[in-house]
Amino acid sequence: MTVENKKVPAYTKKSLRDRWSHDLRHNWWLWVMFLPVVVYYAIFSYAPMYGILMAFKDYKVRRGIWGSPWVGFKYFDRFFSSYNFWILIKNTLGISVYSLVIGFPTAIIFALLVHYLTLNKLKKTVQMVSYAPYFISTVVICGMLTIFMDPTNGVFNKVLQMFGHDSVAFLSVPEYFKTIYVFSGVWQGMGWSAIIYISALAGVDSQMHEAAIIDGATKLQRIWYIDLPSIKPTIVMLLIMSLGSLMSVGFEKVYLLQNDLNFAASDIISTYTYRVGMINSDFGYSTAVGLFNTVINLIILIFANTLARKATGEGLW
Repeated sequence: MTVENKKVPAYTKKSLRDRWSHDLRHNWWLWVMFLPVVVYYAIFSYAPMYGILMAFKDYKVRRGIWGSPWVGFKYFDRFFSSYNFWILIKNTLGISVYSLVIGFPTAIIFALLVHYLTLNKLKKTVQMVSYAPYFISTVVICGMLTIFMDPTNGVFNKVLQMFGHDSVAFLSVPEYFKTIYVFSGVWQGMGWSAIIYISALAGVDSQMHEAAIIDGATKLQRIWYIDLPSIKPTIVMLLIMSLGSLMSVGFEKVYLLQNDLNFAASDIISTYTYRVGMINSDFGYSTAVGLFNTVINLIILIFANTLARKATGEGLW
């Protein structure tokens, strides 16, 4: 009895080249549309990446990156041994974790509330009103916060005075900074963040809800046993992406709200990088700090994706 060996065609260079050629001929218009994206990322994202070499060099503008001498991990050691290293880590993680704990579930809850609104006009109005703050400039948002929390004429202090309390300079108290930052961010981004969840909820099978209603399930039971499990992949992916940027607190808003009195709570890695790099012109050191921040974000992203994959079977890759 003989067994015939079936030959499995190997992907040679020629066959691969032929496939590429065939694809280019028949789908050339897709490649033309894709080309600007490739050029954009090549010029503005990948080409500047050689600048990370400054983190390992005593960079001097007149010498350029390649002409500056190597210093190895000198700047990393300097950052790790600096007196404010743990202060920066604590402030950055404090704001990020606070934002994640408050902002992430708020968007899901808001999406569920909007999804269950029965009046179509009311639903559209709520969505429009909640989306609008997202398009307000960060500079304008910070200006509004400064005016509203003014210790003399601010709205918040006027309300406090109505109830017999003394005025409070909210933006000058370090203990209030994180709360102001987080809740103003939730107000601004809640509606926009809920769009993805609202779209995911629209794809939930209506027959499952109909069967649950016949069985006497309450609305909360339907949310817990039908809606949330159905949008779990979306929740997991967005949670992983949020964890991947845990160390990347928005620079603009923190910098605009920062002052000498709340500095102890508002000095984060991004503002520190700006200060030592752009103001003190210590480009090599600031690059090292920024690179450290990026590497930590990447490690957290990989860890979060691995953990989510093991726990739920969902992940980015």
